[in-house]
Amino acid sequence: MIDRLPVSLPLLVPIAATFLAFLVVLTFGKVPLGYNLRNLVVRWRITVLTLLAFVLVLSLLTVMLAFVNGMTRLAEGSGHPGNVLVLSKGATDELMSSLAISDVSEVELWPGIVAELRDGKKVPICSREVYVVVAQPVEGATGDRPRRRLVQLRGVEDPQTAARVRGLELLPGGTWCRGVRSASSSDSGQTPDTLVETVVGEGIAREWGLALDSVFEVGPRRCVVVGVTKSAGTTFGSEVWADCRLVGQLFNKEGFYTSLVLRTPDAVHARQVSDDLTQNYKKPISAQPERDYYTKLAETNEVFLYSAYVVALVMAIGGVFGVMNTMFAAISQRSKDIGVLRLLGFARWQILVSFLLESLMLALVGGSIGCALGYLFNGITVTSFLENRTLVFRMIVDANTLAIGILFTLCMGGLGGMFPALSAMRIRPLDSLR
Repeated sequence: MIDRLPVSLPLLVPIAATFLAFLVVLTFGKVPLGYNLRNLVVRWRITVLTLLAFVLVLSLLTVMLAFVNGMTRLAEGSGHPGNVLVLSKGATDELMSSLAISDVSEVELWPGIVAELRDGKKVPICSREVYVVVAQPVEGATGDRPRRRLVQLRGVEDPQTAARVRGLELLPGGTWCRGVRSASSSDSGQTPDTLVETVVGEGIAREWGLALDSVFEVGPRRCVVVGVTKSAGTTFGSEVWADCRLVGQLFNKEGFYTSLVLRTPDAVHARQVSDDLTQNYKKPISAQPERDYYTKLAETNEVFLYSAYVVALVMAIGGVFGVMNTMFAAISQRSKDIGVLRLLGFARWQILVSFLLESLMLALVGGSIGCALGYLFNGITVTSFLENRTLVFRMIVDANTLAIGILFTLCMGGLGGMFPALSAMRIRPLDSLR
């Protein structure tokens, strides 16, 4: 099904106006549309080639926009509105952050942080984390240089609390990672003889073909999957979670945390607490609502979006000239037909409208086919690299994407058919019959 996002009004207005103009002309205007339709069938080879230009441009545009939509939706779905992400001063990414343990203990007690009762004591709801990215060789890759992929490894001190803060749950049958466990008999002889327990996101589990009890490697250690999180549509679906101390030991991040995530009641309190911490905490730290952090990461999508429009625009210019060339050739071959139509009583504007409608019909049919082909990519899982992260997400073809495609193809058809239609309108009846 098409995504439930509504089509924005600015996209609907020109499309609706175009179809309304079609309806008015066909209802009240004496336009020889039947003549144009018959010629499209008779000249089917040229018609097919013209349609292919529209199909190619619109299918490519739809696929590129689906990719951008998927990445944008992934960033928008990551992070809880009430969460505050604390990093060290000047760090723009968790990878570059370093928070002292003493600072973390003090920040957790800051006013405005939600707390819960544990063993009769109020304990702040927060998650201490160590985040690293590991370059991992891809199994089965061939070639002189082995392919590598970036594995996002998040060490969490308390996985259940971290999941609550992030709003994540485990898929049925899984458990939270607790540390290490002994290797089974099938893994004997390996060094070391223990497996690191991990919880993986849905996206990475699907991409790597992992299930419960699957064994894989991260850096120097072999890991086992003990749980899979319900994290589709978020960046956490591309992460591997393990015990915080183990991650620190393995990747030289002992004695500090890279990030601290605090839970506040709502988005308003998250903004207030983050501003208060940044301005008033005695040591230099950087605090921001978690949603803002992931939104900034998604700003890279604008580059993809502009690239998509530039590529589509270049192809569209070629398509417009192709349509013009086709229509000019058709008019030169049908000059006598146009003269007969004029002698039968059709006015100049009716000739203009008929050839313009012919071009728009070609554009609409070809563009619709292109959008339909592009829609086949809706929901396809892809892997992309963004800001030191390897993200697994689904491409999204929503209603806005299809509306942009239809509007784009109508503009191509209108520009490609206008000048040939003006040329046809200027043909003199008697001169064309000589």
